[in-house]
Amino acid sequence: MAIAITPACRSSDSEARGASRAAGGSASTAREVPAANDSLSQLADRGRIQGSASAPVWFVEVSDFQCPYCRMWHDSTYSAVVRDYVATGKVRFAYLNFPLQMHVNALPAAEAAMCASVQGKFWPLHDALFNTQDKWERLADPSAFFDSLATRAGVDRAQWTTCVTKHLMRPLIDADKSRSEQRGVQSTPSFFIGDETIAGAQPYADFRAAIERQLAKAPKSAR
Repeated sequence: MAIAITPACRSSDSEARGASRAAGGSASTAREVPAANDSLSQLADRGRIQGSASAPVWFVEVSDFQCPYCRMWHDSTYSAVVRDYVATGKVRFAYLNFPLQMHVNALPAAEAAMCASVQGKFWPLHDALFNTQDKWERLADPSAFFDSLATRAGVDRAQWTTCVTKHLMRPLIDADKSRSEQRGVQSTPSFFIGDETIAGAQPYADFRAAIERQLAKAPKSAR
């Protein structure tokens, strides 16, 4: 009998506690932000969304910067989704944080990325974090390494450092994870594509098929 293996980093039972089965993706999952630090949260939230506001399909990635399968998906599939669907105005793409406890540097990486997002630099740092994952994942203190990545990404270093050291994005990251758990997420990467859910770093063909199914459901005027 064949055994299906999902290429994903799975949360522990304690991390998954209280999670319910996801019924499908939703744009509101990406847009909801906590009240604390509201203006910064709104800037950070907008910064981790790319694509046309009129795109008919939402593509929401739930990810952990230290998860090797999230990096696998980033390296093999992310750029193709952006090229074929985001850049063409068909898909709006959002990133949600789901740092797993077993990845000790995942939360600091998420904070680094979201503080860069406040300044509109989320995606350059997103790419840099995945591209250098093997260099920082085992560091006892990755802060200096993240500082160098953020500086190269073009952030205002003083503002970014204040955001990181005061953990100003922690409420937004916690909210990302809580809402993802409520939608049934227990592993990374996970994806909401319109009303479909995909778990794990599946082949690009699976994502293309799901996007095309969602586009077929969209009103003709929105395609």
